[in-house]
Amino acid sequence: MSPYDVLRRPIITEASTDAMALNKYTFEIDPRANKIEVRKAVEEIFKVRVVKVNTLWMPAKPKRRGTSRGYTSRRKKAIVTLAPGDSIELFDGV
Repeated sequence: MSPYDVLRRPIITEASTDAMALNKYTFEIDPRANKIEVRKAVEEIFKVRVVKVNTLWMPAKPKRRGTSRGYTSRRKKAIVTLAPGDSIELFDGV
């Protein structure tokens, strides 16, 4: 699996943005990826040192549009802690 297949997208929320001050970055990842693959992908793509990787499943949520009901897909995400002094520039030109 390519590093670009492992990391799908960064998750930009208020909580994940606050965690960036602690050198923790959140990504949506491929459901089949494990912690070792996530570590290698982040180190290869962003050229940083990863200290710790935490993974978790985000459960499906019920949603409605009009009278039809359904669920969102469940997703897997990873919270990656970087070594002190390393950082990832997610917001270019801001």
